[in-house]
Amino acid sequence: MPAVIEVRNLHKRYADKIAVEDVSLTVQEGEIFGILGPNGAGKTTSVECVAGLRVPDRGEISVCGLDPQRDRTELTRRLGVQLQAGQLPDRLQVAEALELYASFYPHPADWRALMGDLGLTDKAKTAYAKLSGGQKQRLSIALALVGNPRVAILDELTTGLDPQARRDTWELIEGVRSRGVTIVLVTHFMEEAERLCDRLALIDGGRVVAVDTPAGLTARARIEQRIQFRPSKPMADHLLTDLPEVSGLTRRGELVIVSGNDNALNAVTAVLARNQIVAERLRVEQASLEEAFVQLTGSRLDSE
Repeated sequence: MPAVIEVRNLHKRYADKIAVEDVSLTVQEGEIFGILGPNGAGKTTSVECVAGLRVPDRGEISVCGLDPQRDRTELTRRLGVQLQAGQLPDRLQVAEALELYASFYPHPADWRALMGDLGLTDKAKTAYAKLSGGQKQRLSIALALVGNPRVAILDELTTGLDPQARRDTWELIEGVRSRGVTIVLVTHFMEEAERLCDRLALIDGGRVVAVDTPAGLTARARIEQRIQFRPSKPMADHLLTDLPEVSGLTRRGELVIVSGNDNALNAVTAVLARNQIVAERLRVEQASLEEAFVQLTGSRLDSE
């Protein structure tokens, strides 16, 4: 797939604070590319430089073959942006906002159809101040798409939303991608990143720590598998601790908790079967993206 966004050695400093240090990444056409990291990691500064809203101190950026500073006018016709701190006048109605934004572009999308696609038709005459958090986010997505962009940057789109509104917004984002729009999604929500993103860049302290698929990142962290069960009859620990695939065993009341590598489950169940022991209430815990982030960066993400 061709690259739509290419960033090389991006650097941005504010006074004595380095916000972005030597960030490099590539976004392929048609993918949802996530930028994941804690608050203050440099995520928003990075995408604002990509969008041409901030001038980097150094580095090279290409978006759809355009330079965000030199070709900013042309880039705005191909790039839709929803910023974390976006806000509209309280009295501006939904339809008025979409019609106004559509007028900024030479070949805009049909804003009425877009309003319908995002479930805002019945809110057409509702003032911005009277919209719910989820409705405001739907409007933000609509405004980012009204110019028929090739690329959309969505920054912390679901922060502050309740769980149902967040999941509804995820479905909308997947629908946007189905239109052929490449999406850069800035987030600090693990579940959101795992659900939506084809690839992720982990950013911490202004640096890119790793870029991979969500599954690739968890595999790269080499976090052990955990197997939890209740044996159907008394069992000696050495039956499992002697296995080369098993690194540890602990007990919590009747439960046995085994740690080991990717082959531990097969090895454990085989031994139990040979000894006619049934693993009741069996549960296998795979490495999570959050655990991978902590291991790869040494940091924890902020949570709501």
